[in-house]
Amino acid sequence: MANYQLKRVQTLPLSIEKLWDFFSHPNNLQVITHPDVKFIQLTKLQDDEAMYPGMIIRYKFAPFLGIFFKWETEITEVKERDYFIDSQKSGPFAMWQHRHSFKSVAEGTEMTDFLEYRPPYGFLGTMAHGMFLRKQLETVFDFRFKKLEELFGKVQPKNN
Repeated sequence: MANYQLKRVQTLPLSIEKLWDFFSHPNNLQVITHPDVKFIQLTKLQDDEAMYPGMIIRYKFAPFLGIFFKWETEITEVKERDYFIDSQKSGPFAMWQHRHSFKSVAEGTEMTDFLEYRPPYGFLGTMAHGMFLRKQLETVFDFRFKKLEELFGKVQPKNN
């Protein structure tokens, strides 16, 4: 079965240091996740505990019909103020790798989410992807985009 990709690019009017500080603390993921997903972090971390390569974080969430899935992710790579990668160790996907990249730009920080994933269950997963899974993932990332603008502001368009 093929892997699928999802990419989102967002510029926020915030220094790379401040944005990195927000994203490098796993407890903040719940802040930017849609409440309808019922996303719960099972791994207890201190509020100031930053991620590191090899960090394992467990979650549960109910993306549809109130059915909860357990999810275990690992922070596999971290290059401070540049990028980090989280990968699924176990959970609802056959494969999940999410790269978060950060770049200083004149307006603040450009952040790129690049997700590569594969649904479970072979052909059935491919059908589910076409029917609802892709749209559901896009909705999750669209919510995150809007929530980050609420938290940190929008980059104002340039007047020519």
